Amino acid sequence: MSTATTPGMPSRASSPRRSFPVRTALLVGVVVAILLVVPWVFGTFTVMTVTRALVFAVLAMSVNLLTGVAGMPTLGQAAYFGVGAYTGALVGIHWSELGVVQLVLATLAGVVAAVLTGPLAIRGRGVAFLMITLAIGEIAYSAAGRLDPVTGGTDGLSGIPPVVVAPGGEGLVNEGLIYYYVLAVAALAYVGVHVLLRSPFGLTLRGMRDNESRLRAVGYRTDSYALAAYVYAGGLAALAGSLWTSSQRFVAPGDMGFSISALALLAVIVGGVGSMWGACLGALLVVFTRDYLGQTFSGHASLLLGILFVLTVYLLPQGVAGGRAQWRRLFPQDRGETKTVTPV
Repeated sequence: MSTATTPGMPSRASSPRRSFPVRTALLVGVVVAILLVVPWVFGTFTVMTVTRALVFAVLAMSVNLLTGVAGMPTLGQAAYFGVGAYTGALVGIHWSELGVVQLVLATLAGVVAAVLTGPLAIRGRGVAFLMITLAIGEIAYSAAGRLDPVTGGTDGLSGIPPVVVAPGGEGLVNEGLIYYYVLAVAALAYVGVHVLLRSPFGLTLRGMRDNESRLRAVGYRTDSYALAAYVYAGGLAALAGSLWTSSQRFVAPGDMGFSISALALLAVIVGGVGSMWGACLGALLVVFTRDYLGQTFSGHASLLLGILFVLTVYLLPQGVAGGRAQWRRLFPQDRGETKTVTPV
């Protein structure tokens, strides 16, 4: 059979679909290069800000897994974030300074907490689920402030030793080294979520979001999938909490309050509901607005976050990663096409 192409028709080799992975790889390479040079280019305050943004990116992925992928909007992920933060702090103070030990035990603590509270939360959907998770978060916040022997009460836990990457190594004190540690763990967390979403389990979660009743009709036990997603998100939020403890070396009940859950949900909305890279970018924008611009315009961080939210809703209703169509509407391009006028 002849493989010649028809004159005037594009060949398969020149199809734009072939170049898309190349563009994606180049974009990923540029992003990785920028992240790697941050400690070498910027000052200590900026490095600390980006480190906090990476921690919030992991928490935002946890929120997005429930809100954007499974269709269960949540305001309670800060509870599991706090469980992981306190677990990592207690392990570091009383047992091991090794980072992998703190991460594993903190993640397990978040998973256990999600297993215990998940069956109650998944009984509702929509607004009911949102309010139940909000209640769980407020209960956890109140408990952290009252359990003085364990959590230090409202004073929090301080004196947390620097995290150690390898056995026998020295603790990470330099902000650049802490940044690279958080970056490596956040990258692994992103890869894990990406693999999960490309699996049949991830496709089922998207099906639940789009039409849960249809999945039930064909025999899917959607409550089991919802609980599994809730537990995974709880472990991911606890992982972020452990990173927070390692980078800040201090944890207090305020780190698991409503404001943390609201910021994580705002990051998902700004970045794009359902997009994991969008949630990470949204976390960067939210933390940069709160901590960097908030310092420039002292005392107006909340106002700046409100402006960011309003601008996103009106200009980019699908978030930064919401698709090319809304960007084309926002920035129309004049392709220079001339219109042919037909004489009357």
